This record gives sequence, structure tokens and C-alpha cells, in this order.
Amino acid sequence: MTIQRFHTGQRMSQAVVHGNTVYLAGQVGAPGQSVTAQTTEILAKIDKLLAEAGSDKSKLLQAVIWLADIGDFAEMNAVWDAWVAPGHAPARACGESKLASPDYVVEIIAVAAVD
Repeated sequence: MTIQRFHTGQRMSQAVVHGNTVYLAGQVGAPGQSVTAQTTEILAKIDKLLAEAGSDKSKLLQAVIWLADIGDFAEMNAVWDAWVAPGHAPARACGESKLASPDYVVEIIAVAAVD
């Protein structure tokens, strides 16, 4: 089976397609922004990567969300709920974790089906 990689660097690819599945690397927003701003930016990046891979948010299978502070759960969910395709919510997990930089407050990893 063919493997396609998008935006590949030395350490990782932003998206990898294998078969009918696209796997996205953890996406973060601009450092130092609010939870709302970072979540909005991350979801826009996810939209773009999914489109490049031949998919879209209605085909999301799974999302894993990491928050630097679980107290930001409601703020992140306000953005997520407005973005997720109605009737197409993926399997999802959300937890608190120390992220790569203290300036990041949200990171989202996603897996989706490809047409």
C-alpha cells in the first residue's frame, strides 16, 4: 500500500495517509494566545490538512485533545462545538498535559477517513 506524507520535516510529517485513513500530527496554535484563539487556529489547520489529504471534518474518526490546564475545558469546547460537523462528532478524548512549551495551551491530534 502507498503511504503519502504531507509537510514532512526531519522529525515528523504534519499528515500521513495510509489506505483510506489520514493521521494528523499534533497541531498547536500561535504561542501565547488565548485558549479560544489557539483552538480556532488549530481547527483551521486541521481543516487545511484534511483537505490536502482528500478528507474533511465530517470524516473525522478520532480526536485527542491536550490542554495545559483542564480548567480551560469549557472555553476550548465552545470553539470545538461550533466547528465540529453536526452529526459527525468523532470519538474523542481530552486530558491535561504539560505541552512542548508553556506558551501552548491546546494541542489536537486527529485521525480521519479519506475518500
